[in-house]
Amino acid sequence: MKLKKPLFLFVSLLLALKIFTQTDPRHIQSGHEIYSNGYIDQPYIVTLADGTWLCVFTTGKLEEGLDGQHIAATRSSDLGETWSTPVPLEPAAGPAASWAMPYLTDFGRVYVFYNYNGDEISELKGEQIRNDLLGWYCFKFSDDGGLTWSERHRLPLRRTACDLANDWQGEVQIFWGIGKPVTVGQGMMFGLTKLGKYMLDNGEGWFFYCENINAEHDPARLNWELLPDGEHGLRNPAFGSVQEEHSLVPMEDGSLYCIYRTQTGYLAESYSHDGGHTWSLPQPARYADGRPVKTSRACPRIWRCSNGKYLLWFHNHSGDHFSTRNPAWLAGGMEADGEIRWSQPEIFLYGDDQSYESGRFSYPDLVEQDGRYWITETNKLKARIHEVPLDLLDGLWGQFDAASRPPSTVYRLPSMAFSEIDLKNEKLPLSGFPKHPEGGFVLMNAMRDTGGLTIEMTVQPKDFSHGRVLLDTRNDLGSGLYIQTTGYRQLELNLCNTETCETWTTDPGLLDIVRPHRVTFIVDNGPDIEL
Repeated sequence: MKLKKPLFLFVSLLLALKIFTQTDPRHIQSGHEIYSNGYIDQPYIVTLADGTWLCVFTTGKLEEGLDGQHIAATRSSDLGETWSTPVPLEPAAGPAASWAMPYLTDFGRVYVFYNYNGDEISELKGEQIRNDLLGWYCFKFSDDGGLTWSERHRLPLRRTACDLANDWQGEVQIFWGIGKPVTVGQGMMFGLTKLGKYMLDNGEGWFFYCENINAEHDPARLNWELLPDGEHGLRNPAFGSVQEEHSLVPMEDGSLYCIYRTQTGYLAESYSHDGGHTWSLPQPARYADGRPVKTSRACPRIWRCSNGKYLLWFHNHSGDHFSTRNPAWLAGGMEADGEIRWSQPEIFLYGDDQSYESGRFSYPDLVEQDGRYWITETNKLKARIHEVPLDLLDGLWGQFDAASRPPSTVYRLPSMAFSEIDLKNEKLPLSGFPKHPEGGFVLMNAMRDTGGLTIEMTVQPKDFSHGRVLLDTRNDLGSGLYIQTTGYRQLELNLCNTETCETWTTDPGLLDIVRPHRVTFIVDNGPDIEL
C-alpha cells in the first residue's frame, strides 16, 4: 500500500502551562487600594529619604471635569498596603486644579506641577464647558514629606503658535501633562500637551526644563525653559489631530526619548540629541523585530529603571477611542545603536469588568525600591498599586538575551513526521500528561478560569490542504484541544468541551511552504486573550 505524501516534514511541540492555583496576581483586584472617590486620576509616587511613599493625584466627589476637582496627597509607610488620609493641595471649592505630577529634588524637597484654572474660565461662546484643561501651569512644594505645602507659584508657559490659533487666540491656554518629571543632567524635565482647539484637537508636545531645581532653594530663582525651540511643538502632521500625553525618559548617551498616543492605532516615538531643543520627526514605535507597537487612545507610560532597562505600559490594540483599556500590557526596552528596542509584550493587569464607566484602567506610575517594582493605576473611581512579579520582568528583558529561561512548567513532546498523526490517527491523550499536585491532569488544570497554556510548534509544510490535524488531545467525548490546517495557509486552534468548540485562527497568508515556521498559540483564560 502506498502511503500518502506527508503534509509536514516535521512537527515539534512544546507545551508551557501557567496555572494560578489562587488569585491571579495579574487580576486588578489583587492590588492594594490607594484611594477611591467619585473621581481619582494619575496616582503618581515619589519615595522619600526615609522610605515613605508620597502619592499625589487628582480627585473629586463627582465625575471627571465637574465641580470640585482638585489635587491631593497621601502617604504610605508599608510599601503601599495602607495610606494616610489625603491632604488637599488645592481646595475642592475651586478653582479647578488637576493633573498633579511630583518631583523629588536632590535635597529632599517635593515639587508638584499641575493645571490651575486661575482665571476661572468656564464658558466658550456663551456655552458652559469643561474647564480642567484651561488656565495656568502652577507648582507647590513641600519640605516635610507632603504634610504641608507652600504657596502657589506659576510657571512661565510661553505662548506659541498652537495657543494663538486656539479658541481664545492665546488669551487662555489649553494643556495638561501625564508624565512624572525625570532628572535630566543636573536638572529636571517633564512633558506636556498643548491643544490648538477646544476640545481635544490639534495636540502637540512641549517640555519644561529647569536646570537648577536640584540645587536652588528659592523658587523665585528657578530657571525655566520651554522646549522645543521656536513656535511649534513635537508632532508629525501625518498623524492627524490627536497627538497627546507625552511621556519622557533620558537615555544612557544623554539623548531624550518621548512616546505619546495618537489616533492612528500606533504609538509614536521621537528622539532629541540636544537636550530637547529639537526632536526627530515622530514615527511609530517598533518592536525589536520591526513591527509597530499598537495602542489605543489611552495613556502610554515609559520608565527607565535603575538597571538601565525600560518598561512600557500600553494597551496593545489599535482602537481609536478612549474605551478598551483592559487589559494593560508591559513591554521591556533595551538600548541598541542609540535607539530603544521593545520586547514582545505580556499582560500585566486585567479585570472582569469590561464597562466603559468602571472597567478601564490607565494613567500608571512605577515605583522601584530594593530590587522590587510596583505599578499604580486607576479606573477613575479607585486607584490601586500592584507589585510586579520579577519573573514577568525577567521574561520581558530576557528576550534580548542569547539564552532566555524556559517557562516554569514545560512538557516537550517528541518531534514526529506528520504522517504519524495523519495516517495512523494517533492522539495525545490527557492521560499522557503528568498529574497536577491539586489533582487532575495538568492540561485540564491549565484550562481553569485563571489558568492557561502556550503551545509552540515548529512546522515545515508541504501543502495546506484544509482539515489536516497536527495535534489532537480530545477524548472519546470530544473534550480537549486540536490544531488543524484551514483557510489560506492558516492554522486553527480549537478548544472543545462535549458540546462546543472555541476557535482561533492565525492570520491568512503568513505561513508558506518554503521554510520552517515557529508558531505559538497562547491561551490565557483570566483576561480571555488568545494569540
